[in-house]
Amino acid sequence: MTINGWIQIALFCAVVLALVKPLGGYMTRVFNGERTLLSPVLAPLENGLYGAAGIDRAQEQHWLAYAGAILIFHVFGFLVLYALLRFQAILPFNPAEQSAVAPDLALNTAASFVTNTNWQSYGGETTLSYLTQMLGLTHQNFLSAATGIAVAVAVVRGFSRASARTVGSFWVDLTRTILYVLLPLCILYTLFLVSQGIPQTLAPYFEVTTLEGGKQTLALGPVASQVAIKMLGTNGGGFFNVNAAHPFENPTALSNFVQMVSIFAIGAALTNVFGRMVGDERQGWAILGAMAVLFLAGVAVVYAAEAAGSPVLNGLGLTGGNMEGKEVRFGIVASSLFAAITTAASCGAVNAMHDSFTALGGMIPLINMELGEIIVGGVGAGLYGILIFVIVTIFVAGLMVGRTPEYLGKKIEAKEVKMAMLAILCLPLLMLGFTAIATVTAAGLAGPANSGPHGFAEILYAYTSAAANNGSAFGGLTANTPFYNTTLAIGMLFGRFFVIVPALAIAGSLAAKKTLPASAGTFPTHGGLFVGLLVGVILIVGGLTFFPALALGPIVEHLAGAAGQTFSTGG
Repeated sequence: MTINGWIQIALFCAVVLALVKPLGGYMTRVFNGERTLLSPVLAPLENGLYGAAGIDRAQEQHWLAYAGAILIFHVFGFLVLYALLRFQAILPFNPAEQSAVAPDLALNTAASFVTNTNWQSYGGETTLSYLTQMLGLTHQNFLSAATGIAVAVAVVRGFSRASARTVGSFWVDLTRTILYVLLPLCILYTLFLVSQGIPQTLAPYFEVTTLEGGKQTLALGPVASQVAIKMLGTNGGGFFNVNAAHPFENPTALSNFVQMVSIFAIGAALTNVFGRMVGDERQGWAILGAMAVLFLAGVAVVYAAEAAGSPVLNGLGLTGGNMEGKEVRFGIVASSLFAAITTAASCGAVNAMHDSFTALGGMIPLINMELGEIIVGGVGAGLYGILIFVIVTIFVAGLMVGRTPEYLGKKIEAKEVKMAMLAILCLPLLMLGFTAIATVTAAGLAGPANSGPHGFAEILYAYTSAAANNGSAFGGLTANTPFYNTTLAIGMLFGRFFVIVPALAIAGSLAAKKTLPASAGTFPTHGGLFVGLLVGVILIVGGLTFFPALALGPIVEHLAGAAGQTFSTGG
């Protein structure tokens, strides 16, 4: 590790922190329906969309109606994207003449992009047409990201309202998120990316002659626009197979830094939205503080592990850090930081091969996802994900002091705790359940490229990434098979909506309650004690749930490597 490396990490944190308050203030005005700088231009368009769709912006929804609208909306989105994938061979804007996507891969891809996961069992430039990339994937990148933000805002209303039956309108929240937040930011971001050398064209692929005299086909396309929303919306799906490691997706050190900041920008700012909407910005800073503690701890471990290098090679006197699977133009620190960011934020974009990280370096991205979408998390999903843990933390605190737990003047009772536990437990059930099935079936064992604990970690990482709606992978796993495409699709769908529905149920229950004034016995939830308790509960729940699986994978792999033991590739 170097001083230069730590300065890069500190600079990243400083820039994200500087964006939290201004972006949070802007989004608060948007979701409260207040006038913004863009209102003169966008308000007529917003009103026109409501009129065309027959939506009354003043008519809000009960949480059940809000959840129902989300599910129906995404069922139709899934069917449209599936059809687009299956019929792309006969549709326009297909200069490379890509064939129809196989049924199981189309199922997996449609589920992936509808759920904001963007798991990719395919190579983008060799599988999908321009139309599919634009109308299918980029379109869903906007909708899935906007859905996560809309749910987060609805959950915040549950905490901020009193004696209310509604939590807002999904259609209004969705529209405002896209029009006022995602589209303006993505337009500016796309222009910046183009200035860095990222293509944005409908021109066909072209052939070049290499220095050796050989021929090579260069894939092009409308890349910059997809990169912009995949980062800002924490989608992560790359236009090219190697994602943000590709020079056409991430060509410079500046583009790499801005992409990392953009992954965290909206998710971090939503904690400020929470604080503003509940009337106490300190509450938002406390939640962001808990996220920061977990994130910085993870970054430190990844950076230390990758800078130290492989214990096997170190034992042979070969030191200098682990550069396997990393781009030379980014190096160890930028690769380690990107890996921690993309798995903490449930983005899934990668600028290095996580499968080539050291055992401990690869374990942290795995842990980031296993904790759930809470360390900034996916846009929106990170906020309502950590608020679910806040409810559990308040419940534990109430048990310790022997009084009814309260948070922001709302009593936390059996219904809220049950819904919180349902949301928390569904993820490990999917992650560990499917991993167990894959490790005892021939179809599952045909996937990993490595034997021993690393092969197990490849399987565990895949199902963890799917259920956590992340999308990154240990690339040694061959996942484009009917078994993996189907089971991963199930994991993605259940991992998304089995958290959203309980979160909205909590919002509806809290919105209907009266707000109680603070008393001398009220547990303060804006200080260091609360932050420490919240972090402790998250780590205890995660440790008790996942430590046995981690012990079978990266932990034993590290210990074996330190003893000089290696494992062969192959099943």
